[in-house]
Amino acid sequence: MLRETVIKIEKLSRKYNGYISTEELLAEGITNRQIGVFAEIEMLERVCHGHYWFQCFPGAKPGDYKAIEVCFSDPEAVICADSACFYLGLIDQEPEKLSIATRRSDRRRIGMNFPIARHYYSERTFGAYQDIVKTEFGSYRIYDVERSVCDCIRFRKEIGEDLFAYVLECYRKRDAAGEKLLQYAKTLRLLNIVKQYV
Repeated sequence: MLRETVIKIEKLSRKYNGYISTEELLAEGITNRQIGVFAEIEMLERVCHGHYWFQCFPGAKPGDYKAIEVCFSDPEAVICADSACFYLGLIDQEPEKLSIATRRSDRRRIGMNFPIARHYYSERTFGAYQDIVKTEFGSYRIYDVERSVCDCIRFRKEIGEDLFAYVLECYRKRDAAGEKLLQYAKTLRLLNIVKQYV
């Protein structure tokens, strides 16, 4: 590998702030063959189909890199349930799997370097209570706290009893009355289930 190309990759890592798409690499004059070589010698980490992280970037990946990377793979995916509770600061324990929501009609393959728990939502509930988090590394969609707690109640068996109990305990400390949670539960048609835990 020519030293000039290595220097170019190091410059690109700073220009693109760590992450780059195959399209951008090609536009910068890096060939498919060179991309393969840089991935092989671990200067580029393939984070998902068509997206890479520069291993030579002079900084670490951001704390919310999983959320950013999963949204490179599927820009419409939404961080939900226990993972959203973690990223929003409700809980301080990162779940083993990244919980994501997609539409039932979304059959896009999401292959990541970390485990994910994919939940399929109806069109009616998918868009409710979503926020977009914009970072210097990329953006991602996330449900707000009350919506995420409702989803934790809905997926309590999947997330496990201990983590589920921890989410509820943290939420009760934040909002003992739970009025907003009940309002959300009514909209999401989960009121009878949520009432059992609030």
